[in-house]
Amino acid sequence: MTPAYPLTAIVGQDDLVEALLVCAVHPVVGGVLVRGERGTAKSTAVRALAPMVGGPLVDLPLGATLDRVVGSLDVRAALGGEHRVEAGLLSRADGGVLYVDEVNLLPDHLVDVLLDAAAAGSVTVERDGVSVVADARFLLVGTMNPEEGELRPQLLDRFGLGVVVAGPRDPSVRAEIVRRRMAFDADPAAFAAAYADDEAALAARLEAARALVSQVVLGERALHRITTVCADLDLDGVRGDLVCAQAARALAALDGEREVGDAHVERAAHLALRHRMRRDPLAPPPSGGDREPEIDDALDRAGDTPPDVPADEPVAQREERPRTPAAAPARLPADALTVPRRGGTLTAIDSRPAHAEDPIAALPSLLARLRGDTTPRAAVTAGHPGALLCLVIDTSGSMGAQRRLARVKGAIERALREAYARRDDVAIVTFAGEGAQTLVAPGTPLETAAAQAAQLPAGGRTPLAAGLEHAARLLETDRADRPRLAVLLTDGRAPDPEGRAHAALRRLAATADRTVVADLEEGRVRLGLAAELARAAGADLTRLITEAA
Repeated sequence: MTPAYPLTAIVGQDDLVEALLVCAVHPVVGGVLVRGERGTAKSTAVRALAPMVGGPLVDLPLGATLDRVVGSLDVRAALGGEHRVEAGLLSRADGGVLYVDEVNLLPDHLVDVLLDAAAAGSVTVERDGVSVVADARFLLVGTMNPEEGELRPQLLDRFGLGVVVAGPRDPSVRAEIVRRRMAFDADPAAFAAAYADDEAALAARLEAARALVSQVVLGERALHRITTVCADLDLDGVRGDLVCAQAARALAALDGEREVGDAHVERAAHLALRHRMRRDPLAPPPSGGDREPEIDDALDRAGDTPPDVPADEPVAQREERPRTPAAAPARLPADALTVPRRGGTLTAIDSRPAHAEDPIAALPSLLARLRGDTTPRAAVTAGHPGALLCLVIDTSGSMGAQRRLARVKGAIERALREAYARRDDVAIVTFAGEGAQTLVAPGTPLETAAAQAAQLPAGGRTPLAAGLEHAARLLETDRADRPRLAVLLTDGRAPDPEGRAHAALRRLAATADRTVVADLEEGRVRLGLAAELARAAGADLTRLITEAA
């Protein structure tokens, strides 16, 4: 068997290695979320840590079902009339490392299950009258590429530590990485043997830290500094304070110290707080680098706290920093963004007696029959599939008048927030000048879509038919089985003597499950072209709602 790449041979990813060691020493910290571009040693570091943990390394694939993750009934045993639970991936990872690559692409309900098990140290399997609690004490490591979408802020907060990794920019460091990797690929056994002493020394350090961490003292001064920093950063809840405190104790234990010092607090703050600072789902994710200036500033301010300040003394009031504004100057009516759902995705997470209109779940019905229950069973629906919202936006010259485009940008932001809450995908098609383009493709992270929409220019003629045809083609090529909602935002100031725009909107309406035209025409004299277009195509008509600033 090819040995794992040695952890002590990894170059240029000190924060990543330190975060993994902290969680290996003190699992109560709650796991590590590693963000980074491809080729930054994320997977290599996780696989290198596993031998030092002493337990199994379990990979959780993206296509895993809930049954495979938490456990399920043993079908073979059930066919023989015996009720027995087959262990899932969580219990198989007990005592080791559970590794989830591309964790941001997992469904939210699976991420919730992982985090709940990691926090509780156990997993409960309940299936058709059988209930079993299994140990699931593991080090959870999730890795992700932010270009493929972010986790929700509430899920980010439940990872203990967060690390942002990037490729080193120093050519000499990059050269050493290449040199070591080539040596490992040429002769893995010889390369691992060359680092055997370093690996043994690190393993001994981990064992000593595990034995020491429960004795490490977190003094009142260090605790007050941690809570002052978290309050200064305006973090929601106190999970950040708790994780930072526990991480500081683990760092002290790794250094062989029996009391948390200032350096431990500072290192812990960057590991435990950085990913908790992103509260707005449409805000850009944190950039690479091992330091977050805002955390450093908060640490500097907290460093002025006198050492004899009692822990229960209120933190001095600091200047309030405004959050990213969520309010927009205008929005689409809520009913304009709804689309009929096509039913939920059936999953064998549990079952109930079937009603006349329910589809029958074969396995639960068979298991019930073996117990003597002849009532057919229906699978429980886990939830509705997300929809595709296609925004078709007029960015022609007439849209620049009377701050109209600014109001449209506000409406787009609100629509993106609605889509985020429903876990819908968004596509944005714009048209102006000589044609149309896909500004945001389906599946693009919503924070990227928000950044693109905020930069919309206005100018040129109004190729309305081209924009509608482009949107219709986009929906026609979408192969996902999901509802589709098309929303056209235009002032209608486009001549259509040949009826091309009318035909294009009818084509779009035939492709979408629902089509809405938002009439943006303003002023005393209105031509009513958008309204007439909607009526001719059988689309719903609406207008933007102005909001108070």
